[in-house]
Amino acid sequence: QIQLVESGGGLVQPGGSLRLSCAASGFTLDYYVNGWFRQAPGKEREGVSYISSSDGSIYYADSVKGRFTISRDYAKNTVYLQMNSLKPEDTAVYYCAAGFYRSLQVTRYIYWGQGTQVTVSS
Repeated sequence: QIQLVESGGGLVQPGGSLRLSCAASGFTLDYYVNGWFRQAPGKEREGVSYISSSDGSIYYADSVKGRFTISRDYAKNTVYLQMNSLKPEDTAVYYCAAGFYRSLQVTRYIYWGQGTQVTVSS
């Protein structure tokens, strides 16, 4: 059974850090482009970052550039999102996904996790 399971979300104060994990089972992540997305209440799901196994390319949305870092552990079949200098506007449900295109478009991804809540508040 193909599954992506996110973990690591929670409540953090502004300026704090969290590391999200996305563990895959039933398939190998390094054959895919792995992305992180987020969806805030009342807003559309938006792309945050992706990492590509084919050429090692990494991309970040402007809103998180310089604060978030995506990485992958092939041995653990897991993708991470290190989030630093968190802001209240980063509050959202965060999803990991796998697809075949280097893109932050939601429609380009075929496998999705269930999401993990990140709340940034004092």
